[in-house]
Formats: sequence, C-alpha cells, structure tokens
Amino acid sequence: MDSITQVYKRVFINDIDSFVSKCIAKLLSKNTLEADGTVWPHNYRVVGTTSSDSEEHRPYLVEAYIEEVELPFTDEDFRRRKAHPNFKKHLELEKMVAKMGKTDRMLFSTYVVVSGLQYGMGEQAFHLFFKMSWLGQENEIPVFGDGTNIVPTIHVSDLASVIKKIIEHQPKPYYLVAVDYSNNTMEDIVKTIACALGLGKIRRKPFEEAFLKQDLSIMDIDLLQVNLCMEGGHLKELFCVQWLCEFGLVENIELVVEEYRQNRGLLPIRMCVLGPPAVGKSRVCMQICDHYKLHHIRLNETISETISNLEYFVRNTLSDAENEDSTSAIEAQDLLNFFKDHIEQNGGFLDDQVLVKVMMDKLMSNPCKNQGFVLDGFPKTYEQAKELFHVEDHESEEKSYLISYCNKKILPEFVICLDASDSFLKDQVINLSEKLVQEKKYEQEHFLQVLAKYREKIMEEESIINYFEDLDIHPILIEITSLNTPDSQLLMHSICERVGKPRNYGESNQKVQEEVMMLTESVKKADKEQKEMEEAKQRSAHWEMWTKTLEEKRQWEVQQLEVLSIPMKTYLTEHIITTVSQGLVACGSAWPEDPLDFLAEYLIKNHP
Repeated sequence: MDSITQVYKRVFINDIDSFVSKCIAKLLSKNTLEADGTVWPHNYRVVGTTSSDSEEHRPYLVEAYIEEVELPFTDEDFRRRKAHPNFKKHLELEKMVAKMGKTDRMLFSTYVVVSGLQYGMGEQAFHLFFKMSWLGQENEIPVFGDGTNIVPTIHVSDLASVIKKIIEHQPKPYYLVAVDYSNNTMEDIVKTIACALGLGKIRRKPFEEAFLKQDLSIMDIDLLQVNLCMEGGHLKELFCVQWLCEFGLVENIELVVEEYRQNRGLLPIRMCVLGPPAVGKSRVCMQICDHYKLHHIRLNETISETISNLEYFVRNTLSDAENEDSTSAIEAQDLLNFFKDHIEQNGGFLDDQVLVKVMMDKLMSNPCKNQGFVLDGFPKTYEQAKELFHVEDHESEEKSYLISYCNKKILPEFVICLDASDSFLKDQVINLSEKLVQEKKYEQEHFLQVLAKYREKIMEEESIINYFEDLDIHPILIEITSLNTPDSQLLMHSICERVGKPRNYGESNQKVQEEVMMLTESVKKADKEQKEMEEAKQRSAHWEMWTKTLEEKRQWEVQQLEVLSIPMKTYLTEHIITTVSQGLVACGSAWPEDPLDFLAEYLIKNHP
C-alpha cells in the first residue's frame, strides 16, 4: 500500500475527565492492529467537555471545552421541573392555579410566585440557627450535611413588594421566580448567623441529626436540603423593586438580626446595682440574673476571665506555626504581659482605663448584647461611668446633651441603689465567716475605711448616682433592713414591678412539659392524699358510731336482763337460797362422807 488516505472522524464525549469518558477516549485514539500485522493509525479525533481548565496532559484529546457553570433556574424553566415526593402537592396546586387563570384572564388573574427561602420577621426555616446562637448554650452551631448546597433566599418584606408589583402591573407571564441576588451556601448562612449572635463557631453534622431537633418541622428540614441556584428573570425585566435586602441574608445580617430581636421580643435588659460594701449587692444581682436569665458581671471575675482567655488564645495559636492568627497571637501576648506587669506594679490592681477597657469588651460581647447583664458594683465613680458608657470625650457642661454621647448598646436601662445603716453593715461583716472576710477584704479597719470612702464619694456633686440622674436614668432606691427570705422576696417583687417581664425565650417546651407533668403528678398526689385522709376520717367516724351503738345496745341488754332477773331473784331468795344456805352450814359442821347425799336429805327434811 503506497499511500493511505486517512479520513478522520470527530467524536464528541461529554465530561472527558470522568472515568468512563476517559477510557472510551483512550481506546478510540489508539492505533488499530489488523490480523495480517498491518497497523492502521486511529482515524478518530476526540473532543470533549471538562469542568475545569486543567493542565493535565491528555494525548487522546484533540480539543477540550470548559463547561459553563450550571445555569440558574429561571422563570422559563418551570415546565422542566420534577417535583420532590414531599412537594408533589405544591406542583399540583400550581397547575390548578394556572388552569384557573387561563379560563378567563380578564375575570380572574392567577400567578405562581416561586419564592426562595424566606427570612426576616422571625426567620422561619433559619430560626433554629438564630435561636441557638442567641442562647449561646452550645459553643458550635450545627451545619446539617456538608453545607455546600446553595440556598435561594428572599426577605419576606421583599417578597411582599414583589407580590404588590404583580398585583399592580398584572404581567403576562403567570410563573415568576422571586429571589434576591445572593448565591449563599447553607454553611455561609449558618456561619454568618453564628458570628453575628454567638461565638462564630460551626460544626458540620450528619443531616440525620436535624430530625432530632424539636424546633425543626419536617417542612423546615426539607427546605434546608434545597440545593438550587435561582434567578428571577421576569423580576428584573418587568419590575423596579425597592429592595430591603437585595443581596441576601449574609450581606444584610445586622439588619436581619435587629429585626429578629425586635420581632421575637428578645431585647436585652441592662442593669446596674450599686451600694455600700456588705449591703448584699451580689446576692441581689444573683436573684435578678436568675429571674431574668441575665449575665452577672463582676469586676474581679471579668479580669480573671480576660487573662484566662488571652492565655488560652496565645497558647493554642503560637503552637501552630502555620496559623493565620499568629499576628493576633503576638498582640494578645503583648496585652497579656501588659496586664500582668500592671497588676504586679500596682499591688494586684489595674488602672481605671484598663478596667474600663476590660469591662467594655465584656459588655460588648454577644452574650451580653443578646440577653443583657447586671453590673455588680461597677462603675464606682463618675469618671469610670463616663469612660465606660461614653463613645467619645465631651467637655460641654450642658448635661442635657450627655445622653446623645452615650453608647446605647451598653448603657444600663435600670439602676438599683441599695443602702443600709452603718450599724447594719457592721453587724453583717461581724457575722461573716473568717474565710469570706479575707476574700472580700472586710477586716475591721479596712472595711470602715472603704465604707467611709463610699459615703464621701456618694455625697459629692459628681457622684455615680448623679451621673445616671443626669442621663434621666433615675435609680431605684431600696433600703435594706434585713436579709431574711421574706424581705428578699419583697425586694425582688418591687424590682420586678419596675423592670417588667423577662425578654427572653422563657423555658423550653420540653422543660415546660416536664414542669407541667411534675405539677400534674403533685396535684394527683395531693388529691390522693386528700382522698385517703377523707376516707380515713369517714372510717374513724363510722367506727366511733358503730362502737357507740354497740355500747348502747350492750347497756340496754344488761338493763333488760336485770329487769328480767328480779322475780327470779325474789323466788330464789324466798324459797331456795335460805334453805340451801342452812344445808351447806350443816354439811360443813357434820363433815359427812357423801356431802351431796347429806345435802339432799337435809333439803327434803327441811323443805318449806
């Protein structure tokens, strides 16, 4: 064969990087060996699509075409949908609505609005992640599944705006997609929520664990599994929507979080409890925190917590040389050294500026912003309060304008000022254990100095009480005369009347059910005990009546027997007893061998 005219055939293979496609392409590109030993060069030219622009060498491939990213679902794709088994009824309803609209469009206009997952005004399917982050009871918020599924979303206010536009303009297409311009994954959404309300930590968990969450309905679980990129084509072309959250939940998380708090009534309660030493501030703070589920903020504990957190962060970050937070760890180490040096140089104390910075960071943390807090005895002075609650220095003497320069996020709403007589406070310290005296540094001389200093500071013109008065936060003044339980309950009652009801989720449904069951059981037990007591009482009354009746009957029988025995006694006395008595006396005198025979003969002889 002098010459061979080679005719090539182009073969297109989709997804050339997959195992099957790659094997077929290699086989087609090989030379062919005939039976007579002739080698025929391959006459196929393989072209195909690939998902990425890889540098991998593919000798079997002539041309590679990079596949476009999966096209989003639009209004025009509605005919190609295949309903998930859980959503078949939705599809049937859509078809029914469309059919009704086609009957007489002038009389009856119908539209199918395909919405993304709604959020805002309570958060609906995403509520579990908001709630867990807000409560802060778990360090890590779960992401069910791998979290890579794209979740189409729209704010409920934006959805209402779209529907309003449809009603006003009545466009020709009856099928419209209503979604915002975001393509966030489930992991993106959960991570953003956790950072805005919680500690910012998430953990992927098997999707089956979602079924264990009581706050998730079956419908919510189905919605969280959605993996769909959607685009509202008609929405862009036909309407000019005034968007509230045009680019989705992640981009507008601050607005959404504020809406969530307002609509759920989850508003923080910020309080400050002041008073002289040994008046019982900590005790009152703990009672308030227990009732309102607030965070108890004490100066010493906050300083210790800050130092511990810095040590933990430095220890765990610097040990990993590749950690991206190494720069932050160095800064944290410098701050830690600053704290320790300051404490050593000042005999265990920190400057006011450092104290204020530590306390401000604590009050600005998500837990305090979520539930609220009770400041225990801090700030102590006018200057500390000004540094803590003011966002900037303001030298104006117009105190009526001070409120506009305050950090509203941490400024207390309620201030409680406890007070007691000096003699009462001294008695309280005297009755403390030696251990508590040492812990609180309430040795007699030191305590009297601290008490005198407090009295002096509170009488100054720029006192801590006057600071709050200048801001129109009028302290609740409470005189402590006793720390007994009834007086504590009365004190809490007066505080609750001023503060109002708690602003949190309340007890969980499970706990409420347990309490209801316990209450029901206790009521049943009390009813049973009451019934048993009544039955015992009735038995006792019946026994007493029966015993009384029996005694009366016995007495009546005795009386009847006595009445019946009178004639018999008379007869026996007159005719028998006298003669028998004489016979017995005679028998006793004679001592006969047979007394009975002797007595019988005597009675016969002497018969009256």
